[in-house]
Amino acid sequence: MKSLFRSIPVWFLSLSLPKKIFVLLIILGTGWLIYGKLFSKQSTTQQYQTSKVERGTLVVSVTESGTVAVANRISISTQTSGTINNVYVSNGDSVSAGEKIADLTLDTDGLARQAQAFAQLLSAQNNLNSAQAKLNSLQSTLFKTNQAFVTDRGVSNPSDQDRADPKYIEENAEWLQAEADYKNQQGVISQAQAGLNSAGLAYNAVSSSITAPTDGVISDITIAPGMVVTNTQSSANNSISSQVVASIKHTGTPIITVSLSEIDATRVKPGQKATITFDALPDKSFTGRVLGIDTTGTIASGVTSYPATIALDSGDDAILPNMSSSAAIITNVKDNVLLVPSGAVTTRGTQSTVYTMTKGQIESTDVTIGDSDGTETEIVTGLSEGDTVLIGYLPRSSTGGTTSASPFSRSLFGGFGGGGNVRIGGGGGGIRAGGGAGR
Repeated sequence: MKSLFRSIPVWFLSLSLPKKIFVLLIILGTGWLIYGKLFSKQSTTQQYQTSKVERGTLVVSVTESGTVAVANRISISTQTSGTINNVYVSNGDSVSAGEKIADLTLDTDGLARQAQAFAQLLSAQNNLNSAQAKLNSLQSTLFKTNQAFVTDRGVSNPSDQDRADPKYIEENAEWLQAEADYKNQQGVISQAQAGLNSAGLAYNAVSSSITAPTDGVISDITIAPGMVVTNTQSSANNSISSQVVASIKHTGTPIITVSLSEIDATRVKPGQKATITFDALPDKSFTGRVLGIDTTGTIASGVTSYPATIALDSGDDAILPNMSSSAAIITNVKDNVLLVPSGAVTTRGTQSTVYTMTKGQIESTDVTIGDSDGTETEIVTGLSEGDTVLIGYLPRSSTGGTTSASPFSRSLFGGFGGGGNVRIGGGGGGIRAGGGAGR
């Protein structure tokens, strides 16, 4: 045997070059076939994961992105200009509505704005006083016309003849007109009062004293004594810009707005619960509920979206206005339904299929699916509780086994050029390896 193996190299070296190539190809091809057989046997046991069909609760939700529309804080701002003299509060101080936050010495522009605002405040006060004085006069007229009618022509149950009396018609009309004028004047007074309130707010905005607009806790102070405050006035609409000097945190809860797609807008309803997260607060999550949906919708770049408002159940000082957020809105909760991992379901067109294993045999089972939360899918028909399903299973081809490339294929060796055949032996009847016509 040893002499045989020693003689093989000698025999191989004695061959011509074409024969050597042919022998090498035969050896390589045989090895490849043996490897393919071994690999095919090893791969007959396909790897997959199994799971049981179970009954459980399926929580279906839609996730949308949005921003914080209202945080639990209110800005303190001023529209005047000048130099800060004193700041009377610090971050963390509790204040009441109207309490002084700071004061400043107004510059020329600030004094002019304050004088103009004060003149408008006085004018609004005069309008209210005049409206109230006129109401008193109209009340007197109403009383007189009422008494004249009751004394002269008033009866408890007037007949048709009484109603046709010219004197009755005249005095009754004067009374009704006086009553209408009195009621209308009450509306004028309400309007004058609203004008006075507006003028008062405008005057406070340009006053040399900055006050708290509501009760709460001071935060985000951006002013200090000696600091110059400036504001600009727009020539387009004659409005004055506001400069924020601090914030007040209050007990209100933040509100976020999200944009729903056309499909999701039909599934989201007011009152549904939601889980909210913020990009800036990755370690925290909050709960909330849907307040309402703007079903009119908006169109941008040909895409329609529907804004929805979500109120958080509780606030957090770290939630700031305009923060990016994400809301998972729970649209449906199903109890006691059959569930399988979503990876076990294959859907082509309208038909869904699940591969099951019974006594070691794999079968394809058509099923009807319901809702899904992305991880689990509801099975309506086709399976029973306790059935074993295969996850990520891909059935083999009908020919069975796996395919492997031939060692003579172009993909393995890049081919043996068109007419470059290897001829072994002499004459025209040699053995050829490769493609092309024989020469």
